[in-house]
This record gives sequence, C-alpha cells and structure tokens, in this order.
Amino acid sequence: MLQYTGGGLVMGSAAVGAWEWLAPGPAKPHRKEFPAQPAKAVTSESFVHVIAHPDDSLYFMNPELEQSIRSGAPTITVCLTGGESDGRNALAQTPGYPRMPERRPQFVRARINGLREATAQMATGDWLSPWNVEATSFLKGFQVELHTLRAAPQVKLIFMELVEARFIKAPRAESLRGLWLGATQSLPTLIPVGSPVRRQFHYQRQQVIESLVAILEHYRPTVVRTLDPNPTHRAQQQPYPDCPPVLRGLSHYDHQDHTTSAFFIQAALSEYWGRKHSRPTAVESYLGYEVSLLPTNLDSATTAHKVKILDTYGWASGKDCGDPSGCGDRKVGARSKDVRWSNNCRHRAPGTQRWVQPLPDGRLAAFALLDGTVQCWTETTAGSGVWSKPARIGGSMLEGQVQAVRHPDGTLQLFSVRTVLPTRDQDHRREIVTARQDARTAPGQMPAFGPWESLGSPETDPERSMEVGYPVAVLDGKGTVHLFARDWAGGIMFRTGEHGRDFTDWDHLAGMDEPVHVLDGLDAAVDDKGRVHVVAADTRTVLHWMSDSPGDTPQPADPTRLPTTAGELSLTPLSGGGMRLAAREPGTVQARVLIADRLENKGHWQLTSQCAPIGGYGRVALEQEGNTVVLAGRDDQGQVRLSVGSGRPGPWQRQGIPYRGTPGIVRDSRGRTTVVVLGMDGRLSSARARAAAKASFTSWISHEGQDRSETQAG
Repeated sequence: MLQYTGGGLVMGSAAVGAWEWLAPGPAKPHRKEFPAQPAKAVTSESFVHVIAHPDDSLYFMNPELEQSIRSGAPTITVCLTGGESDGRNALAQTPGYPRMPERRPQFVRARINGLREATAQMATGDWLSPWNVEATSFLKGFQVELHTLRAAPQVKLIFMELVEARFIKAPRAESLRGLWLGATQSLPTLIPVGSPVRRQFHYQRQQVIESLVAILEHYRPTVVRTLDPNPTHRAQQQPYPDCPPVLRGLSHYDHQDHTTSAFFIQAALSEYWGRKHSRPTAVESYLGYEVSLLPTNLDSATTAHKVKILDTYGWASGKDCGDPSGCGDRKVGARSKDVRWSNNCRHRAPGTQRWVQPLPDGRLAAFALLDGTVQCWTETTAGSGVWSKPARIGGSMLEGQVQAVRHPDGTLQLFSVRTVLPTRDQDHRREIVTARQDARTAPGQMPAFGPWESLGSPETDPERSMEVGYPVAVLDGKGTVHLFARDWAGGIMFRTGEHGRDFTDWDHLAGMDEPVHVLDGLDAAVDDKGRVHVVAADTRTVLHWMSDSPGDTPQPADPTRLPTTAGELSLTPLSGGGMRLAAREPGTVQARVLIADRLENKGHWQLTSQCAPIGGYGRVALEQEGNTVVLAGRDDQGQVRLSVGSGRPGPWQRQGIPYRGTPGIVRDSRGRTTVVVLGMDGRLSSARARAAAKASFTSWISHEGQDRSETQAG
C-alpha cells in the first residue's frame, strides 16, 4: 500500500528544508546522446526482454535496455500483445477524439514503428536505420513478426501480436489474464496492417508458454528482463460483479497485461531451466505504473535522455517515416516528460549486499541466483583472490536475491524467496525459504547445504503473499537470527530463530505513532553491543527500530527526522554503538549518495556526508571497518564505482564494469576489503584493497582470472 493524494506523493514535514545545506550543484553534461554507429557485436552475454506492450521496455526497463543495446550483446525484445487499445492513434483529449474511427490494425503497426525507431536510435543514432522484417516460427504451427536491425543484426524485435486486455484493470476474459486464469481457452492474434504474418492464430495457455521457451532456447539469454509479477494492490478496490468468478481479485497499481506477461515468462523459465542448456540465466523484474507513486530515482540528465527516446516512440516530431499507418504512438506523444514513469527505473528485488561471506576455513564464498537456483563461487584458498567456477547449491524457482548470514561457528545460512506457480493442486504464491550449511563440509571444498526449508510468508493468503517483500536477516549478539520482510499492507513482519532454527511464528514489528507503509529495500544490522537495528523508507522519511539489548525484539526508535530517500537503504555499525546509513537522494539533478549517522552519545540521526554525483540508482553497498568507509554503487553508465575514505566517503574512483544486482562487500582472511559483483554474463568479478585499511584497489578481475578492466579501480 502506498500513500498518494491526487496522483501525487504525500511528503511529510520531516523532508521540508532537509536538503538546504546539500543544495544540488549544476547539472553535469550527459555523455554523447546517441552513437554514430552501432557497437561491435559481442557474444559473452545475451538479453531477452519480455514485455506486454510496445512501450513497456522504454518506460520501465530503460536505461538498462539501452545499455544492453550499446554493449553489442544480442538484445531481443519479445512483445506479447499488439497494444491495439481503441485503435485511435491520439490522446483522448484530442478535439474530435470520440468521432475518430477505431483502426486497431493501423494503430498496432504505428506502435511497432515507434518501438523500431526508438530502438534504432539507441543502437545507431539514426531513428530510420532500416530493418529486415519477416514472418518466422519458433513454435510449430504459429508465426510471429521478427524484425532485425540491419546495421546491428544482434538487435531484434519479436511481435506475437496477441490481443491486449484494452483496460488497465477491468476484467476481460479475452486477455492475457483471462488466458492465464482459464477464463478463456484461447486468445487470438490481431494482424497489423502490412504484416508478413498472413493469418490469425489462436494461442492456448500452454502454447504461449512453449513459444517463450522456444525463444529462450534459441537465444540462450544470460539475462531475462520481465515486468513486475508482484505489483502493489490498490487501497480502493472497484467491484466487477458481472465478471467470471475466476477473474475477480485484487486490483493493482499496474496494467493487468504487465503482470500476466511476467507470469507467462516465469512459467516459461521454469520449463526452460528444466531442460539442458549451455548458459545460466539471471532474471530482473521491473516495477511498472507503480513507480509514479514513488520517489524519483533517476538523475535529471538520465531522465531527459530517456524522454528523448520516448519522444521518438511517441512520434513527437511528426516526421514522416514513410508508413501511412503512422510513425509512432501518439497516445504517448510528447508527454513523457510529464509522466512520472519516465524518471524511475526500479527492480522489484532491490538486491542485498550480504551475499558474500567467509567460510569456516577463511575462504570467501559468494552466492547468487542463476536458473532460479543458488550458485556458489569460492576462493580457491583463503585470501588468494582466485575464485572457483560456480557450483549449484540448490533451490528451485528462487527469485530476486539471496542473502547469506554467518553463524558464530563460521557456517552460513541462506535466505531467499520462492515462487510457487499455480497448478490444479496448488495456489500461485510466494514464500520465504532458507538453507543451512552442513558443518561437516571439509576445508577447501565447496560448501554443502541441507534441504531448503519453507519459512512460509507473512501473508497466509496466497494472493496477498505475492506482494510480500524480500527478506533481510541478521544474527544478534546471542546467536539468534532475526528475519524481517515487508508485508502486504506495507508494514514489517518478523520471525526469530535461535541459531537459525525453530523459528517463531510471523509477527508484526511494532508500528510507529502513525500507520507504516514502507518501501521494499529495508535493511537490518547489529551494532557492536549486539543490538538489532532495522531501517526502512516510506515516501516521507526513514523509519528506525532498535532492540534495547541483545535478543530483544526491535522497537520503534525516536523519529529519524531524515528526509525521504529513493527507497533502498544500507546500514552498518559504527564503533561505540553507533550506526551509519547510506541512501540515494531522490528527485534531484544528480541522484547523489548521502550518508547519515546515529552516534550513541547523541542518540539521533543526522546527515553527515554527501558524495560527488555519479548518477545511477539502486542500493549502494556500504562497509565500515574502524575509520575506513567503503561504498560501491552504480553510475549513470550502469558500471560499478568505488569510494574509499577515512571517516567520511572519499572521491569516487574510476569506473569499473557493468554489473547487475547490488555489489557485495566483505573482508577477506587478510583483512582486505573485497568488493564482488555479478556481471551480465553470469561471471563473478572482484576488486580488492591492496592492503588492509588501504584506499588503493586492484583492477577488476573475473572469477576465471581474466582482467576485465583496462583501468585501475584505484
């Protein structure tokens, strides 16, 4: 549940004037807007984007879509529906709109043209760069439109052209949602004007899934990008008493086609991962319409660039592309600068930084999700900086992120989220799961873990469980694991387990004086006195809970009086019982990283540092050891950047490499800070301080020992 008024955010008084002493500086110039020629093709990575409508990836997956296109990697976008709407290629406010004829085949073609032009602009700088268009078959008996950019043939668009729901939330049996839920047994295609596909097809539910599986098998992606499978429900539910019972349910802050397209690709991935293939796949899911209710998380230069691409898609210039059906989507037109979908790019899973931990023998181990299972990399020997190839640890249909907690005996415990797809015998739901390391793992060997145990969900209702947030777990001074997750209503629930076993039932973390509606991306940490601290952001401020003593449940602390953040928070202890927080400043020219401290002798939070602007978004990893503070976060080119300072963050060091998720930061057996990231190719890379408490880092090295950066990280 999110707070909003008339479409706008509710901003509390805590935010007023809080940035006055951190006033934004002048906007930095953006890099060259578009390339003069496409990037040289590379084959180490491959991207498949699955969207519902032709503009979805431009609104919700950019700038990451453009970064993939510019990398030279195969970049395939699969659009499930034609997005035909009412067939009128104009805004509803246009004079004479009700009298305009409904020309759905022409409007579908105009939207296809718009996506082609925007994609060509990102790849080549020329919106009219030509494409090869053909009818092709990935599934026997069905044809789709395949568009290949001639100047960069690794860039492709696939249009399945199924009919869309035509309503954001009103139930309609003839829709992706109706097909998924069984309200209809088949869904027809709508053939656009000028299509090389000559006849209409009717897809059954399984045939949509099999088509997507065939596309995955053909392109073997290292990253699959989807829309949001878990959007937040609306506070006000509109009844639809005349709709089929199977279509009744919660209404969400997103388009029903967006959500169901994500369900279909999840089902396809489940089948694809069960088959033999040569490259593991990571999955990223992106928030849709819901971002309009959240703080801005893109800097102004990135937003302006994104809007230019959307203007091309929206045919804002009115230039002629040579197609009488239209050269773009005038329902988008030139209004993207005024629509708050343009100034955010948000992953459903914020990603934890605690996915790298030392094993009992001192070797570092890193854990990440590929093919829906946990993969593990380990150092070959403690402190060597040489990593093994990944080995499968276990789990199935895990999603988003995995966190590792280290017990006093050095053994690790993993936490993640699992999606249970619907069948005749089970409901569609999500649950939190855990697995513990076997203490008998021999030194020097890949760690072995016991079976995955379900910890259930803060929400027992299956439909509500789909909105539960990603878990954060910490170990307190008495060896008790505290597990926290956002619930359906926006509060925080928790379970505790002594030594990570025999967990209590889910219970609500005590609320503040007013109802709590937190954003996902909360964090928890234990101070040097063994007390547990939890922080979470809402749309007004940062909330803080802390325990009175080790083993106690955290209780609401005094108001932080910190302003709102972009959402994701990182928390780490300071010496003497204090805590340090890293967050991104929203809605600014530069999306800066800010540091706030709570010193034990003062007992209140205050902003203490601001970092030089590098753009970017998402969670910033934070580590504090003694007086040395290390930050690792994304810049505006999607690359990892490091900051090392004494007492306060230092300058950002030279750029690193593209990555996904959140960087992990840990100390190795020699006390050297090690930063680890997962690349788009599924390979692990790391940079390491040259000595303990030093600001100089090595270059970025892949887990196979190959130098992946021509520049030094420090």
